Amino acid sequence: MRIALLPGDGIGPEVAAAAERVLQELPLDLELEKHPFGGAAIDETGDPLPAATLAAVESADAVLMGAVGDPRFDGAEVRPEQGLLRLRSELGVYANLRPAHGEGVDLLVVRELVGGLYFGARGVRDDGTVFDTMEYRPDEVERIARRGFELARSRRGHVMSVDKANVLDTSRLWRRVVERVAGDYPDIELRHMLVDNCGMQLVLAPGQFDVILTENTFGDILSDVAAGLTGGLGLAASASLGDGRPGIFEPVHGSAPDIAGRGIANPAAMLRSAALMLAHGVDRPAEAARLEAAVDAAVASTPTPDLGGTATTTEFADAVVRELASR
Repeated sequence: MRIALLPGDGIGPEVAAAAERVLQELPLDLELEKHPFGGAAIDETGDPLPAATLAAVESADAVLMGAVGDPRFDGAEVRPEQGLLRLRSELGVYANLRPAHGEGVDLLVVRELVGGLYFGARGVRDDGTVFDTMEYRPDEVERIARRGFELARSRRGHVMSVDKANVLDTSRLWRRVVERVAGDYPDIELRHMLVDNCGMQLVLAPGQFDVILTENTFGDILSDVAAGLTGGLGLAASASLGDGRPGIFEPVHGSAPDIAGRGIANPAAMLRSAALMLAHGVDRPAEAARLEAAVDAAVASTPTPDLGGTATTTEFADAVVRELASR
């Protein structure tokens, strides 16, 4: 299985190195190939997503990515983040998975990734009015809904579809299509919840949620709320999946240039992203569960400074390796 490893910028190479080391401890035939991406690729080629990197990604079984972003390019015409947006577009990844688990919390946000407000028409009118347009086609809603229902089958069988159907026409379309798709999944319980109530319920009673299915903007916000319940973005992993193309697996945190090179970056989110890759990218769910459990144990036993501990990136990876050996 060929994995395209894109270390990226800032702490990206450090957490990518930890993931590479830990994955080598698993009994899997994985071939990891590193390729420049983001600011590092701009320095090397002038392009955040060089043609050679894209070709390698398209021929891989999965993409494991560090983090992109470099303040040197803030406001520049060519920026690292442009490479990430192009990569998502080229691979057609429309389903963003953001798991959150901790004490009393075990949920999965399934977020539509390539439609809605972030991709609608936008502009400035002559009178100075600025507008952004939220748009969804029925087929865009249907494919993400089916992904959510399929994932619920591998969990506890409950989908909470989140919208703003009391106000928005796009949400009313969303609800109609989700209801129709639900007819093909009689084994899955479907409920609807308005997004403002969902935000409150995540704080008050997160244990009620299994799969949260929602559109792009709402999912962006709610997934960060869920991450806040379980330790923050520094522990949060994500998967971005399409149909029949390599998925992208990456930590949610940024490139953290302020601590880059100091050896104290927490690689937990990167390692959890690697576990998502094993589960959803290369169909190795048993090894994914082993890795996830080992990371959880290392978070408890060997915390890095962001979690109140003193462990270095390498020491945390060492702890994960020890945990894997004991399982």
